[in-house]
Formats: sequence, C-alpha cells, structure tokens
Amino acid sequence: MPDGTTEAPPNAAGLAELASALSDLLRLRTLPIGMKLFRDAESMQQVQGLRRPTPGKRFSTCQLVTQARLAGFTLGVTHENVPEFSNCGGVIGLNTPSELYLSGRKMEGVWFENIEASAAHQAQMPRVPAEYHGLVISPLRAARLDPPDICLFYANPAQMILFINGLQWRNYQRYDFSITGESACADSWGRALRDRTVCLSLPCYAERRYGGVADDEMLMACPPADLARAVTGLRGLSKAGLRYPIMPYGPQADPAEGMGKSYAGKS
Repeated sequence: MPDGTTEAPPNAAGLAELASALSDLLRLRTLPIGMKLFRDAESMQQVQGLRRPTPGKRFSTCQLVTQARLAGFTLGVTHENVPEFSNCGGVIGLNTPSELYLSGRKMEGVWFENIEASAAHQAQMPRVPAEYHGLVISPLRAARLDPPDICLFYANPAQMILFINGLQWRNYQRYDFSITGESACADSWGRALRDRTVCLSLPCYAERRYGGVADDEMLMACPPADLARAVTGLRGLSKAGLRYPIMPYGPQADPAEGMGKSYAGKS
C-alpha cells in the first residue's frame, strides 16, 4: 500500500467513525470529506442522497468542496458543472485542459511575468488522467462512499503537524509535499486522486477567494487507510500527553519541567 500503510482500508461505516474521532482529536472546524471518481455518470447516480449542482450554473471545485464540508452536501460533479475556462475539470480528470491553459497564455501577465514561466506551471501541475465522467464529494460521516478514493480535511498548521505525527507514530516515514502555487488544488485532491498518496497543500488565492478557505487553513488529502493509520497514531500521541490544542509553555520558562514529563525515564 502507498506510504508504508499497514492498516486495512476501512469501509464507509468505519470511515464515519474515524471522521468523528479525527474531529474530536483535532477539534476540526469543518467536516472531513471524501472524494470518489466514476468512469460513468450512471454509476455516480447510484450514490445515496446525491445532489447535483444548480442547473445552468458552474462552480469551481473548491466551491463544491466547501459546500460539502460546511453544509454537509453529497454532490455529484460532471464536466458541465465546473467552469470551462478553469483548470478545475482537468485537475480531477473530468476533461483535458484547453490549449489556452496548457500553453500558459491564460496566466501570462497575471500569475506569471512571462509565457515560459506560465507554461512551465501548467506542464508541472499534477492532474488526474482524463478518464472519468463524474466525481462525488461527500462528508465521511454520511457513509455514502464505500469507500471513497481519498479523504480530505481542512485544519490549521498545529493540527496538521499532529496529524502527520500520527501518520509517523507506528511506521515512520518522511514526507515531502509539493507546492504548485496557484491552482494548489492540484497538490491536494489532484495529486492524491492520481497517486493515492498523502498530500498536504497550502490553499491558493482562488481557493480562498472562491472556496472561502480561511487564512489559517491548510488542506490534507490521503487514502482511507492512511486516515485510519493517522487516527491510531493520534490516539497514541494523546495517551502520551501530546494532543491538540498545544498548550504554550512560554518562551521565558525553563523547558526542563515540561520535557521531563514527556521524556521521563528516557535518559
């Protein structure tokens, strides 16, 4: 399994329990969600409680994600629901980006000074192959994706480092994450859906402007088995007194007393 995972992938009911545990352990502000790709729209329509975006309107993927994590919607998304002039469909495998995007002309003079930098940005962006006709986004607590391809949640940096510590608790691995810059969704759900690996991203300007992502929020995406592994680790860390919120010890206090409690008997 990716990332040295040893836990068996949980089913939908197990993921609902894990999402509840994750929210409690890290005190998350919004709902953990899942994503699942479908090769045909008919199969997507079989998902219980499926909603479709407002007919005739197009939304960026980050807007649809926010509808799921805030309002708890289970949304079925096709090419017709995302903007034709954006990278959204291309990142999640619902279409091939237009030549205008791939050439870099769209972002030249906006996000990049010159066509060379803009074209390189497009060429290096993680994207799911354009082999799918539907994507469902749903809160894990709803247990409607059995299982989702990936799980996602938003959290602040302190919560994120504890989650990564949880991933490393039983089977250590060093993580290296990518930064695309603008279109940072390619570093979260794009790369995680493509590679089925753990991905941490810094949400970009567009995600914050249109998706409503808060200034302090980062985004984690990972396969279901990795979520289970991290929750197991978070529980282990909590027993050792390492939990969220992280109580500040103070920059002018001798750290010996605090460290003594964590590392007692280790000398």
